[in-house]
Amino acid sequence: MPALRQVYGIGAETFEELLEGRGMEEDIDLGRGEQVNVLDEDESEEASVKKFINQVIREALRERATDIHVEPLSNDLRVRYRIDGVLQEVPVPVQMRKLQRSVINILKLTAGLDLGEDRRPQDGRISLELGGQPIDVRVASIPTINGESISLRLLGKEVFSLERLGLDEDYVKKVRELLALPNGIILVTGPTGCGKSTTLYTFLSGLNTKERRILTIEDPVEHKLAGVNQSAVQPEIGNTFANLLRSFLRGDPNVIMVGEMRDYETAEIAIRAALTGHLVFSTLHTNDAVGGITRLLDMNVEPFLVASAVRAFIAQRLVRKLCPFCKAPAQPGDYSPAYLRSIGFPPEYESKIMRAVGCENCRQSGYEGRLAIMELCLVTPKLQELITQRKTAAELRPAAEKEGMRPLRKYGFDKVATGTTTIEEVMRVTTSDVSAQDE
Repeated sequence: MPALRQVYGIGAETFEELLEGRGMEEDIDLGRGEQVNVLDEDESEEASVKKFINQVIREALRERATDIHVEPLSNDLRVRYRIDGVLQEVPVPVQMRKLQRSVINILKLTAGLDLGEDRRPQDGRISLELGGQPIDVRVASIPTINGESISLRLLGKEVFSLERLGLDEDYVKKVRELLALPNGIILVTGPTGCGKSTTLYTFLSGLNTKERRILTIEDPVEHKLAGVNQSAVQPEIGNTFANLLRSFLRGDPNVIMVGEMRDYETAEIAIRAALTGHLVFSTLHTNDAVGGITRLLDMNVEPFLVASAVRAFIAQRLVRKLCPFCKAPAQPGDYSPAYLRSIGFPPEYESKIMRAVGCENCRQSGYEGRLAIMELCLVTPKLQELITQRKTAAELRPAAEKEGMRPLRKYGFDKVATGTTTIEEVMRVTTSDVSAQDE
């Protein structure tokens, strides 16, 4: 079956039946916003566009994809999965473009989007079931010159634990100490798609007890956590991060999670919450942990407030893990000594380097799954002093490393030495210490 899909594409059999019975999509009636069991394995169901979409989604879940992109091109309709953070094109029937309108309209209808609106972006959701397990799908429609592009984010029932993040033992210990603090701010930094939200959900899950009241502000709510009061940002009715956070302070919380600190107002209220006895979690878009300090200062937050309220900055990236079935030791000549020296790879690790090979278990990619690599910068008394003096990132970073911060790339190379990932993966997601300071 995999070989057939590779040659003819997903849903090729259904596609032929569709072309013979064009127009049947007009008879499909899907209720907006209701739960749809589109992943039913009933093969007696009449061939339809819906059945083709089912096959695409079912295959994506089987391949552990986090996103599906349905993209109209000038002469084709392309389908791509994001697996382990990397986009992979999916083979589809050659003449798939002929059913572009039907595929996109049924996705929009099922997600509760306006079928008559194709000039503006729209957002919706689809509720699915697979084997009795609920799967939430976030749907985004984006107008392009070739038609509407549809993106589906697949959100299954996740188990959030520090073990799942794959952290080293010393980092697990430090994170547990941070979570045990009665108050303060813990900030997770990094670019979009680096797993910041998953890390925050993991922290909240560890704190989610009957004795704590936890409130979150998110844009949007990605995962529903039992026992946690979650709110979604709605700027059109005035529910911004800052306004919701301000109201939270009157709601007697113990722990607050703010999806992102985007402006001075939100940062100022979060700091006030931390200084009045609350534990606050949030994110910032910066390249490294020390960059979080300068970003807050750039927002005009007073240095003494940053030094007194923030407990830690955690920079994060996601790297793909080597497939356990096919990984193999690196061959002599794969990496020259000059190259390894230039990237700062520890000489004592050279004999431990593994490489990606590729097999049927990992779709010939050589990788299966992902793990987080982190840069944990604790705001120690020494750093507090430097922050209040408005020192630059170039001055703060060496001091942070002296205080025990392990750079992202160093952490990644430690994972290479354990045979967990590859040098290529670490280099793909990290910058050098020099460029990080400049940024």
